[in-house]
Amino acid sequence: MQRELAHRLHQDYIKASKLSNVIFHVVLLLLIGGWFAFAIWKDWTLIPVWITGGIVLLSFIVFTWIYPNYEYRSFSFEVFEEEIEIQSGIIFRSNILIPMVRVQHVEVGSGPIMRKYKLASITVVTAATKHEIKGIHQEEAEALKLRIGELAKVDEQHD
Repeated sequence: MQRELAHRLHQDYIKASKLSNVIFHVVLLLLIGGWFAFAIWKDWTLIPVWITGGIVLLSFIVFTWIYPNYEYRSFSFEVFEEEIEIQSGIIFRSNILIPMVRVQHVEVGSGPIMRKYKLASITVVTAATKHEIKGIHQEEAEALKLRIGELAKVDEQHD
């Protein structure tokens, strides 16, 4: 039986994810519009434009309106004294345990859309890979960074 982890993404992560996907799809639609105009100018067939437009429309529906809600519900994490546990995935579930002794450093970052909603992501770096906990309120992310750093006995590096 799988245990419930205490921490989830911030509710505003859904809005940030949707806004990011809207911007991405608008750029794709502009590119398709340019392709459409060029195809008409050169008197090419429009079948590839319609197919691509349909795929982008389907992608827009799935990744803007459906996926962020499921991602929000399926992602959770917990920081214990000896390890960090991260659960994620919608179709293929993943449960990752990161031993504190393996943590090399912890980073907090946020892009312009995440900053708009006062969100940040924490990246836990080990020798083998990076693990990201995204969509956390900025203040909580800073506190979590310090806690993980303290538990892992990581020297805080100033950026």
